Amino acid sequence: MDKKQIDKALTPDKLEELQLSSAKESAAGIPAILSSVGHIVSEVGILRGGKALLDLNQKGGIDCPGCAWPDPDDDRSKIGEYCENGAKAIAEEATKKKLTPAFFQKNSISELAQLSDYEIGKKGRIAQPMYLPKGAQHYQEISWKDAFTKIGTHLNNLNDPNEAIFYTSGRTSNEAAFLYQLFVRAYGTNNLPDCSNMCHESSGKALSDTLGIGKGSVKLEDFYQSELIIIMGQNPGTNHPRMLSALERAKKNGAKIISVNPIKEAGLQGFMHPQKISGLMGSSTSLTDLYLQVQINGDMAFLQALAFLLLQKESAGCPDVVDHEFINEKTNGYDAYVEHIRSLDFNELVKQCGLDKNDVIAAADMIAARKKIIICWAMGLTQHKNSVNTIKEVVNILLLKGSIGKPGAGTCPVRGHSNVQGDRTMGIHEKPATYILDNIEKHYGIDVPREHGYDTVAAIEAMHRGDGQVFFGMGGNFISATPDTAYTSEALQKCKLTVQVSTKLNRSHLVHGEEAIILPCLARTDKDIIDGELQFVSVENSMGVVHSSRGSLTPISDKLMSEAAIVCHLAKATLSDSPIDWDKYLQHNDHIRDDIEQVIKGFSSYNERVRVLEGFYLPNCARDNHYETESGKAEFSVSHTEQNQLADDEYLMMTIRSHDQFNTTIYGLNDRYRGIKNERRVIFMNPKDMKEIGLESNDIVDLYNYRDNRERKAPTFVVVPYDIPRKCVATYFPEANVLVPITHKADKSHTPASKSVIIKIRRRDS
Repeated sequence: MDKKQIDKALTPDKLEELQLSSAKESAAGIPAILSSVGHIVSEVGILRGGKALLDLNQKGGIDCPGCAWPDPDDDRSKIGEYCENGAKAIAEEATKKKLTPAFFQKNSISELAQLSDYEIGKKGRIAQPMYLPKGAQHYQEISWKDAFTKIGTHLNNLNDPNEAIFYTSGRTSNEAAFLYQLFVRAYGTNNLPDCSNMCHESSGKALSDTLGIGKGSVKLEDFYQSELIIIMGQNPGTNHPRMLSALERAKKNGAKIISVNPIKEAGLQGFMHPQKISGLMGSSTSLTDLYLQVQINGDMAFLQALAFLLLQKESAGCPDVVDHEFINEKTNGYDAYVEHIRSLDFNELVKQCGLDKNDVIAAADMIAARKKIIICWAMGLTQHKNSVNTIKEVVNILLLKGSIGKPGAGTCPVRGHSNVQGDRTMGIHEKPATYILDNIEKHYGIDVPREHGYDTVAAIEAMHRGDGQVFFGMGGNFISATPDTAYTSEALQKCKLTVQVSTKLNRSHLVHGEEAIILPCLARTDKDIIDGELQFVSVENSMGVVHSSRGSLTPISDKLMSEAAIVCHLAKATLSDSPIDWDKYLQHNDHIRDDIEQVIKGFSSYNERVRVLEGFYLPNCARDNHYETESGKAEFSVSHTEQNQLADDEYLMMTIRSHDQFNTTIYGLNDRYRGIKNERRVIFMNPKDMKEIGLESNDIVDLYNYRDNRERKAPTFVVVPYDIPRKCVATYFPEANVLVPITHKADKSHTPASKSVIIKIRRRDS
């Protein structure tokens, strides 16, 4: 598509008829059940859908393709160990709708591009490999053999392996991810950007620097033993709904909960358990004890204000506020940290975070009185310029309290995709661990590249300047997930070839290189049978548990291939005289796991342990209260707050998900908990800000960003008055991704700063 076509695709011909209602104050209950049933019936049918749901998240069953929230180690609900959005994910993946060559012959690229992401996704599963020749407007069927030959030829014709970019989504299994990174490194590059670059990369960097491991330190059972749970920049009711059950249990065991988020979310306020009579009757468990509506990116100032008060309490003689025994034995840098915090102006910190002083004091009192503290966070903390340092402040608070490496306490970055953590463990990383490269060379007898590759932002920039010629996407919807949509579209279209491994049609198939190929893969719910034996794959959840996932549904087409098999055939078509036995991996997934055991730490006796139905925990130094940092201790950090300077006509925008959405997959046009029905192009604004510039509810506006002296425009948004801090606004992604500058990213982690974008708002010209 040229620029005019891209702009047109980003601008809807018309808005739907938005209906507004009051925001909800509790989540789940009967509405969640009805929503789940409705999606299953419309997409899958009762029998096929019911079978998948009964297997979902059960031991030895299907791992949910949605979020990475852990399953209970002990008994699991036989009624349904899943949530509303898990059911929606299954309905999308197991749909009976399929796209044959006739569909692509009838619908051109330019016609499909005019549809919304929701409309594109609802078309159905891709049933066979498809190829778009140079200059063509219609995809056409291609055989698997010819598809691999074309890809291999393109890769081998590049001047340098670093001209190829290999992206990975968080859906990819451990087995496929391991083979993928092995192939890419055998090919000769470390260009392995992934979705972690866009979400929790800031968490991984901050935790690695301070605790020696880029993962959280808690188990699910720690929630049941915790005295205080602090939830920051996270909306579990929509993004990780099964977390609400853990929070409810924690509350009943006496835990207190503090929620820190710019807008009030239903799932943080109350939970109507859909499997309990009380929940079905509309009775909800009150979850949050103290709700703090911090300004967008005011979290660091809030955390430092808490530390200031805790140290002040200690100086006043309050016992047990600071755990000096833990600090002296297990940490480094305490004195410099304390000196820094005591030098700060408490009132200025309160002003920067936008909270009432008394609420900050109340939060500090709750923390001071407790030792078993868990702090959870998601992308509300990770997608700012200062995200890495903000998460280091989270660690500082836990270190002050000695709330690491003990039951009921620790760090909890909540991952947003089912195996994004497992993919990183398997070596999907543009900055690979040295030990992985060493083990690959030792085990396979090949040389692998050592220089770092492109992360996601760098990959887009490389394609844009012509240094990336082939883009290969292992899952995901790259164009809709990434920032600066128009810029990224231009980048992809400069490639010689773009390849997407996909289950369903998405916008990334419509924004393509000179040639394009779609490789349709089996989904989590699909049976994968090799020589008459049903295979399983494995994944790693948010808390470091590796367990199996086994599909139970008949695939909608006999022309689908597993991701692992796709990688093997791709390697055979690309690598000549490879000492790696790719045919062996095609014979059984056990052979893949045998070699993972030889290369990746923590996977001894892999095939044996993964067959234990509840799975096994990977080693976690922070959980065990030792720290693999340079000093051998947990590190306190010194950071300085940064304030966004806004002009009178500027606002700070954060992108968020609707309840009818998981990442870039749009299930529907409603956001039930926020009172939005039938529209996604909305902007949530403080009513006082609206009044100040003469806007009313349902007015139509255009949104602009001017970073780097370039105008970025997101047209046709409906104004919605909402309880959000002054000068802060919220929009859904991917609709507002066009406003996120490619150069606006987190320090050190390079994660797009999608939660703090400076915009201007103008009433739309009629």
